[in-house]
Formats: sequence, C-alpha cells, structure tokens
Amino acid sequence: MKVEDNNALRFILQDEIYLLDEDKPLYTGTPKAPPEIQTPQAVFNYLGANKKNFLILVSYSEHEFIKHEHLTALEAVLGRIGYNREDVAIFNQAKHDSSFEQLLAYFQPKMLVILGEAAIPTGLTNPKFNSVEKSTDLDTLYTFSFDEMMTTVENKKTFWEQIKNL
Repeated sequence: MKVEDNNALRFILQDEIYLLDEDKPLYTGTPKAPPEIQTPQAVFNYLGANKKNFLILVSYSEHEFIKHEHLTALEAVLGRIGYNREDVAIFNQAKHDSSFEQLLAYFQPKMLVILGEAAIPTGLTNPKFNSVEKSTDLDTLYTFSFDEMMTTVENKKTFWEQIKNL
C-alpha cells in the first residue's frame, strides 16, 4: 500500500513505526544526495618511474616505448645531465592519443622534452623548436626526433646544447 500523505499513516497503522536511517530522508522531505560520479583517471603506460617529474615524449608506432638504440643514446644524454631512467617518464605518443592537459594532470611534469613533431600532444600549440621555453610551472624543449639526430652530428650538437639548459 502506498500512502501519499505521511500524516495519514498514523490513522491507518496503530502500531509504532521505526524508520531506518537510510529511509529517513524519504519521509522528512530532505532529498537524498545523488551519488557522486567519479571519472577514473587515465592510466598511461610509460618507461621509467617519473621520480623527478621529467617527461619525455616520443613517437614510435612500431615500438612499445622507444627503439633500443635510441633508448641507449637517451640514457647516455640523461646521465650526462645528472638523470637516470628512474628519474624520467618516457611516454610514446604513437601508442596513446592523449591531450596535453591529460599529460599534465597525470605526470605533473616540471620539465618536458618533446622529441620530434609526431610527439607533440594535441592541445600544445606552437612550441618553439630547439629552444627551451621556461615558465613558472614547466620548462619545455621541443627538438629533433632521434631518427633526425642520428643522421647528422649538427642535430646532435643542437640537442645537446639545449638539453643542458633544462
């Protein structure tokens, strides 16, 4: 039986009625708050441990993270500037279609290196090529991909001069 007026219940039922705590808002006129909807945070597969909030974006469609020869070269460069693989996060943009905002929210980088045009995330417009852009929250370097660096010594020198400034 459904009673529309809560006051009528005392005339219909002579016994005492006890409400459970979760049912009280239904009869007191206080609406129950809707459950909070939480969007799960994106999970990214990356190489390294990101201990120093140093994000390196690459683009290799045929590899999970980065080509082995390029990883060896990158680790050598990182070692020269005082970092190792555990300090950085190497993220392959070719395997994930993620926006710049998603990357910032997930990795919270203080330094960002973008290796090649294909590694530029959507939402990041016109990064300066081979120039460190410093801001209060993030230092960014957009430079050659390793494929471009491995072909010319001049490209390697340019990359080295810029990455030292991070």
